[in-house]
Amino acid sequence: MRFGSSGIRALYGRELVTAALALGKVLGRRHPEVVVGRDTRTTSRVMENAFSAGALSEGAVVRAAGLVPTPAVAGAVPAGSAGCMVTASHNPEEYNGLKVFNPGGSSLLKSQQEETERLLTEELTATGLTSPPRHFGTVAGDDILGTYIEGIIDDVHCAREVRMVLDCGNGAGSVASPGVLRGMGVDRKCINCCPSGHFPRPSEPLEENVEYLGSLVRRWNADGAVVHDGDADRMMAFDSRGRYISGDHLLVLFTRFLGAQKVVTTTDASMAIEEWAKVRRTPVGDSYVSEELVRWGDLGGEPSGAWIFPGHSLCPDGPYAAALFCRMASEWDIAAELDAIPIYPVLRASLPCTRAPEVMKALGAAVPTDGIRVEEDDGWYLVRASGTEPKIRVTAEGRTRGAAEALLGKGLSAVRHWKKEIKRQ
Repeated sequence: MRFGSSGIRALYGRELVTAALALGKVLGRRHPEVVVGRDTRTTSRVMENAFSAGALSEGAVVRAAGLVPTPAVAGAVPAGSAGCMVTASHNPEEYNGLKVFNPGGSSLLKSQQEETERLLTEELTATGLTSPPRHFGTVAGDDILGTYIEGIIDDVHCAREVRMVLDCGNGAGSVASPGVLRGMGVDRKCINCCPSGHFPRPSEPLEENVEYLGSLVRRWNADGAVVHDGDADRMMAFDSRGRYISGDHLLVLFTRFLGAQKVVTTTDASMAIEEWAKVRRTPVGDSYVSEELVRWGDLGGEPSGAWIFPGHSLCPDGPYAAALFCRMASEWDIAAELDAIPIYPVLRASLPCTRAPEVMKALGAAVPTDGIRVEEDDGWYLVRASGTEPKIRVTAEGRTRGAAEALLGKGLSAVRHWKKEIKRQ
């Protein structure tokens, strides 16, 4: 059971529950207190109980948050402690997983990930009976959810009443975002805001998964719509014309609205952001963005919908982002602002490759799945190995379609060249 940058994620089963128990023991042994919460999946309570049992067996105090969004857990971790969210994020409901957080809401640093994975492997492979603990830990109840909701309401205010469609996908955002928007005075129409554990649509807030919201925005004459994934660490949106707003354009909107001067984003994000702020890029994954924000930056985000506001938390926070979007809609004509943001053509392709790590190493990538990004005057291209399939993916963005096609061709040509060279060896 591998512990990666987003923790553990797999199909629910005996192995995953055993991993939850083992991770609870690892964190409970190292921290006097752990905060644990869960998403709406029907398997999450079992996972939460297994994790808590492991932490309690090591004498830790378990602060049980219950059903909450991921950022509520991340923001509640006290100094010297750790947090764990039981969730598979935007994966289908038959999956589950575990995310771990430091105080301040950041994901584990790379060195912490490696150490935690080593300890987890040792725990999972240990044989024989262990001696009973000298003392068991205790479970402490805490209104983490209420504190989280009130914190957002106190921090974000609308200049006028706005009308907003809210789609939580029956995920963990269902217990937070309706209350946040209501507390802000937003006239909201809630869709899929029942925490049943059964997802009525694919959980990832991609445009093709939420196409129905555009017509609802127009029919209700709303100022827009906000959408969450399963654990509400992501937020995507629609404008008042019912148009889905791409993640690249949302990043620009947040940057301009907040007056951010230094932005951390990922290698696959559009170059449009560079017209408004200084930019540092990380490999794809919000944990990398969070780690860089510890050192530098006013705002972080990636096109998938993970928005990090370091003055608030180092964890991507969907309900907080939804609140800010409502405030933005109360002050701006978001549709008009979108029309002023440049749209650069983005092209994607992939090549089958059974020796992808070797090819990526030949291309100069330190980590195959992180890949390499090559920038030129008219755009850039990114070459990276798939983490799930024997493929190498190439993404290119150009100031014109012709430039994007040329850059995509360069990336594909480089991959084909090294595939042939390695095959000869």
